[in-house]
Amino acid sequence: MSSQAGTSQQHPNNQDQDSDDDVFSQPRTPRRTPIACLFCRGRKLKCDGRQTCGNCQRRGLACTYQPIQK
Repeated sequence: MSSQAGTSQQHPNNQDQDSDDDVFSQPRTPRRTPIACLFCRGRKLKCDGRQTCGNCQRRGLACTYQPIQK
């Protein structure tokens, strides 16, 4: 009887592992901010795109965005 209990417990775990493999089979792409604020652009930092981005907020700077002219 103990071997049957072990078998039934392993089966649900195998299904969980299959679903985890499906999640990892697709490459993760980080969300890209369409525009960076002037400070982040000047320092080449990752800007989160909020009205006042985290980098400017941490430094107590005015966070300003300027559209890119092509």
